[in-house]
Amino acid sequence: MHHENKKIMLTNSSILITGGTGSFGHTFVTLTLAKYNPRRLVIFSRDEMKQWEMAKLYSDDKRVRFFIGDVRDKDRLARALHGVDYVVHAAATKIVPTAEYNPFECVKTNIIGAMNLIDACIDKGVKRVVALSTDKASSPANLYGATKLASDKLFVAGNAYAGGHNTRFGVVRYGNVMGSRGSVIPFFMSIAGKGVLPITDARMTRFMITLEQGVELVWHAFDDMVGGEIYVRKIPSMKLTDIAAAVAPAARLDIIGIRPGEKLHEQMIGYEDASHTYEYDDHYKILPAIHSWSRDPARIKNGRQVTPDFTYRSDNNSEWMDVGTLRSWIEHNRDKTGKF
Repeated sequence: MHHENKKIMLTNSSILITGGTGSFGHTFVTLTLAKYNPRRLVIFSRDEMKQWEMAKLYSDDKRVRFFIGDVRDKDRLARALHGVDYVVHAAATKIVPTAEYNPFECVKTNIIGAMNLIDACIDKGVKRVVALSTDKASSPANLYGATKLASDKLFVAGNAYAGGHNTRFGVVRYGNVMGSRGSVIPFFMSIAGKGVLPITDARMTRFMITLEQGVELVWHAFDDMVGGEIYVRKIPSMKLTDIAAAVAPAARLDIIGIRPGEKLHEQMIGYEDASHTYEYDDHYKILPAIHSWSRDPARIKNGRQVTPDFTYRSDNNSEWMDVGTLRSWIEHNRDKTGKF
């Protein structure tokens, strides 16, 4: 199967990102403009203030466009997608407790929004779509994870949805993004001065990925996908107590107990997926169980099938980040941490 060259593919193209004012969007926009020089890059999101703030950063760049809209509004999506080649779907209701207390809203954005986007992308002839997933979609324990599992299934099946159409859908899954708004590192940094950090459980572990690595995985998916693949990057794990030690070594830890819907360890790939998961040098690929796509050589490429009992969790990971590495990262990224 012929694959377009990655460099040529996004270069001079028209790209749209839903939820583009978030942590991922800020990094994706900056890196993609620099690396690929797209003809235009459209930020589609519903918060006018966040767009206004972000527009100031790109006021001199004619390639960057802003479009107010909600993924729940199919007509608005259709208008925004006119002439668009590639879409990154980053829009989501993602704060776990917020989703638990506002379940209807979470379903509307994460599930109905995914359905709207799939339909609109097919109707508008978009070439490729990469949707962001989360570790919480693997064996979900909370509503956010359950809606993202549903979303992942919708994007995977979307490849066969309208038969004969050329739009391809892929998914990229990763865990706790280091320094992203609302995540644990900026939270700990904001209260470090108090001398006490709240820890849910001393055994808790988390995956650690930088936003740059997340963006690179999206680029790889655009380049590699045939349709329906879920990409999982190999990244290190870290104990929550070590994250606390990196941020505030002198702080006392206060064990407060696990919150509703929270897991002790993050999981990206479960046992159920092992039979159709393949390993590559720096990532895994979960192939679709439907349509015999998991046996398709064009999707497998040079992958090695994982063992039947394989799982990819933050506690059984072979790679770990130490306190010194994270402390060094924080020093170099202090200005960006928690900003977007």
